[in-house]
Amino acid sequence: MGHQYIEPPTFDLPLSYRESTYFTPLIFVLSSGADPMAVLFKFAEEKNMAGKKMQTISLGQGQGPVAERLIMEAVKEGTWVLLQNCHLAASWLPQLEMLCETVIMDQTNTNPAFRLWLTSYPSPSFPVSVLQNGIKMTNEPPKGLRANLLRSYLNDPIKDPTFFKGSNKPQHFQKLLFSLCFFHAIVQERRKFGPLGWNLPYEFNESDLRISARQLQIFIDNYKDPPWDALTYLTGECNYGGRVTDERDRRLINSLLSIFYCQSVVDDDNYKFSSSGNYFAPPFGSYESYVEYIRRLPMIPHPEVYGLHENADIAKDQQETQQMFDGILLTLPRQTSSAGKSSQQIIDELAHDIISKLPEEFNLDEVQKIYPVHYEDSMNTVLVQELIRFNWLIQVVRSSLLDLKRAIKGLVVLSVELEDVFNSMLVGKVPGMWMAKSYPSLKPLGGYVADLINRLAFFKMWITDGTPNVFWISGFYFTQSFLTGVMQNYARRCKIPIDQLRFDFDITNTEQLVSRKADNGAYVRGLYMEGARWCRETRVIAESSAKVLYDPMPIILIKPSECSHTNEDGVYLCPVYKTSARRGILSTTGHSTNYVLDVHLPSEQPKRHWINRGVALLCQLND
Repeated sequence: MGHQYIEPPTFDLPLSYRESTYFTPLIFVLSSGADPMAVLFKFAEEKNMAGKKMQTISLGQGQGPVAERLIMEAVKEGTWVLLQNCHLAASWLPQLEMLCETVIMDQTNTNPAFRLWLTSYPSPSFPVSVLQNGIKMTNEPPKGLRANLLRSYLNDPIKDPTFFKGSNKPQHFQKLLFSLCFFHAIVQERRKFGPLGWNLPYEFNESDLRISARQLQIFIDNYKDPPWDALTYLTGECNYGGRVTDERDRRLINSLLSIFYCQSVVDDDNYKFSSSGNYFAPPFGSYESYVEYIRRLPMIPHPEVYGLHENADIAKDQQETQQMFDGILLTLPRQTSSAGKSSQQIIDELAHDIISKLPEEFNLDEVQKIYPVHYEDSMNTVLVQELIRFNWLIQVVRSSLLDLKRAIKGLVVLSVELEDVFNSMLVGKVPGMWMAKSYPSLKPLGGYVADLINRLAFFKMWITDGTPNVFWISGFYFTQSFLTGVMQNYARRCKIPIDQLRFDFDITNTEQLVSRKADNGAYVRGLYMEGARWCRETRVIAESSAKVLYDPMPIILIKPSECSHTNEDGVYLCPVYKTSARRGILSTTGHSTNYVLDVHLPSEQPKRHWINRGVALLCQLND
């Protein structure tokens, strides 16, 4: 059918402008990763409407009257007005609708040269009449590595011959410019792989590339050799890194940038960006030669170009499928035919089943008699604190299910909270009321209930049989309290300040059980490796097996030791997360709600390899 059906067209603002009139607003529907402002300002210069002829204001609290005054002035003078971020001024949007229907439509008072430009993210509060009468434009970031690179080269400033050929060291500049565009495409495309790509989905956009490209030209022109430290800092820490808030993501972006900003890119024409050898900076040539090279790249690249294992494609497809099923579940009817059970009957039976499996709350007084507060053993305190948290959760789960059963029978009013419990259980999700008192979990309802019962059984066994030889690290509500307890026991026994200690790690050959407790530290189990696997033969990190997304780790001995300068060569600092989402927020305790700690794992590969792979250890899976 032709390439025009698979290659997105470039953004054509002049065409949209030609179709507009003074009474039709031009609306940019914003999307993450795209910034239309640079294109608009350049177009305004071409139309001789820049400077005072184009008034710009970003809407927000108190900006409505200012925007209205600008529109009234521009209507008479025939200038342009740009109202940015209309979705942030929901209370003023009815006034905007009135202006568009009365003031702008008045042919006797409105100058034909007047144009109203609006930018907004999709919002239910945006006036429907303005949306219907206006010209809608969107400048979504392209999907795919090739499309992303092509867009960078077909847009300003790279497509401008003055910029592309303006360096006094064209060979160095053009190869590094291509490397920068490739890096820009990589950081954007990694978002589709979810947590394997980035812990948080950052909105890198064209403005990051634009400022980095201009800085690159300045440094290339003013220095004899490229100042790699300065270029890396400005690009990786300021322009792109300024959006990065997660410490592990910051480590990743600098690791990726080191592939594209290095002396080999300039000196070696055979330098490859990935192990396949299919991606490299093309030899010095014309602008057209770079565009032609980009058009010859594979349409669907292998995950290795992003630094990921081939299993990352499976994870991406599973994530997209889950999103589709979540959407389908929202469309399901809440009633069934007379032949089947009603939704009320289904939920009533499900609530009864969960209540029957849920054990009674822990008797804290009895537990404290058996495990009193003891200076030499902080684990007693950890146990009691964990039981207190789980008792709160058991109370919420049991009381909400009992109230829901009574509400279904009509004995009590179905409150908003109970209705949410009902609807969540109907589609197999954990109710928000439970999650507010729960440990982090992404499991569906059935998996969550089974996991909760297993956790309670683990602590029940701890109470009855004594401190376990191996701790199920995934079973703790607040994992950091357990790690602090391990550290505190060692500090008090050896009389060393706790802030002078760190953890060492020994990966054992045992999968489930050990015969005796650890003399120093604690044995833990229940971790899974994502993005790689632990090789039992060589005892180092190795590439994942095909189609195996998660590899269960053997029992790990966590040993406190005194802080000292250690050589981290041949060691990968592998982060541990409570859930596969990896993202978390900083809690009031100073700990992340998801990140736990870094485990030092031996590796034959350079640590950059595993950083780019997104390798991490998880306390629990999603099933």
